[in-house]
Amino acid sequence: MRYLHTMVRVSDLDASLHFYATVFGLKEVRRVDNEGGRFTLVFLAADEDVDSFKQGKAPALELTYNWDPEAYGGGRNFGHLAYEVDDIYATCQQLMDHGITINRPPRDGRMAFVRSPDGISIELLQKGDAKAPAEPWSSMPNTGSW
Repeated sequence: MRYLHTMVRVSDLDASLHFYATVFGLKEVRRVDNEGGRFTLVFLAADEDVDSFKQGKAPALELTYNWDPEAYGGGRNFGHLAYEVDDIYATCQQLMDHGITINRPPRDGRMAFVRSPDGISIELLQKGDAKAPAEPWSSMPNTGSW
C-alpha cells in the first residue's frame, strides 16, 4: 500500500490556489477539468516532491473544486494536513505577512498550525531539531481553533 494524496474540497479555487501555491509555496503538478462531472482537480506538491510526484513516487494535495456552488463546513473534523518546513519561524512570518493567522504559534520552535481559506487545519513541523524558543513566538497566544 502507498499513500497517494489528500483531497480537500474548496469553495473558491482562485483563493485556495493563492493560499496553497502563492503564499504557502506548493507547486501545481497536475490539473484535470471534467466538463461532464462539472469539477476541476488541481494536484499540488511540495518543492522537494515535484519530480517524485511526476514519477508516481510522492503524494500530493488534491484540491477538488465543484463548479456548482456547495457549502462546505467543519474543516476541523477533517483533521489536518502536515508539512515539514526548513525554518518554522520564517514560514510563519511569511504567512503572517500575507495576512494568514497563526492559530497555534511555534512557541516550542517545533510546531505551528494555520488554516486554509476553507478552514482546513494545517500543521507546520520544523525539519530536524526544534529551533530555540524565540520572540514573538514564545509569548504569542493561540488564536481560534486549530
